Amino acid sequence: MTTSGFDLRPNAHPTDAALRETILENPGFGRHFSDHMAHIRWTVDAGWHGHEVRPYGPLTLDPAAAVLHYAQEIFEGIKAYRHADGSVWTFRPEKNAERFRASARRLALPELSDEDFIGSLRALLAQDNAWVPTPASAAEESSLYLRPFMIASETFLGVRPSHEVDYYVIASPAAAYFKGGVDPVSIWLSSHYKRAAPGGTGY
Repeated sequence: MTTSGFDLRPNAHPTDAALRETILENPGFGRHFSDHMAHIRWTVDAGWHGHEVRPYGPLTLDPAAAVLHYAQEIFEGIKAYRHADGSVWTFRPEKNAERFRASARRLALPELSDEDFIGSLRALLAQDNAWVPTPASAAEESSLYLRPFMIASETFLGVRPSHEVDYYVIASPAAAYFKGGVDPVSIWLSSHYKRAAPGGTGY
């Protein structure tokens, strides 16, 4: 079975529907995860391949995987919202795809196309649609937080870009980020400190 060009490997032990509904009533943020994750593999010889949606679960990495030693890893964050008619929407995912490519360039990782980035979101949402919360009211903020990330997975200790990379998308139901819901917040602006040092990898 395929969805948006992704092969589907259904989770044989999905979360019980009653338990899932209990979780969605008070999900917090980043504490619970849906039943599946999207995955694409990249190798220097074959490029991007192996598009799939598979059961959510632990990853197996060699202790010498490049990401553990040289921090070749990037991530994005995007929310999926359920509308009153039951449909599920994200906001400008192509902008997240664009930023993801920019991050990849800065860390010498392979760039993922819009088609694959947005396709991975669609494929995961098609399978785990039931994990997108239904707001109790128009004033309530709730969503399914999508976390696309890419890691250098080659078993290699050496100073060069990884020849093997894995891209994943995981999903986590989320309540309002701030306890008070959608409310303005006070912030301080500084002109003396920088998040990214000149010449560094930050941007």
